[in-house]
Amino acid sequence: MNMQQMLMQAQKMQREMQKAQDELAKKEFKISKNGIVTVTMMGSKEIISIEIADAALDVDDKEFLELAIKDAVNEGISQIEEANEEIQSRITSRMPGF
Repeated sequence: MNMQQMLMQAQKMQREMQKAQDELAKKEFKISKNGIVTVTMMGSKEIISIEIADAALDVDDKEFLELAIKDAVNEGISQIEEANEEIQSRITSRMPGF
């Protein structure tokens, strides 16, 4: 493979990566923790909504609710990062030397 072919392939890979990143940013991730909290996030890591079950509002343990929210947000971020790693791996595996 000559230098120009490698450059063209790298540019193609860059376009594919950008397209995949744009698609990921628009993907919705919904994470529920203990049936108490549901967090909906976009692949851009923007939180769209946080739903709290009515039963959770009667709970005297404020820390339990806070922990459920934190865990749901962190799991959402982890799912988004895993999806991003899969995209990068899929695209870069097609180019020799990456």
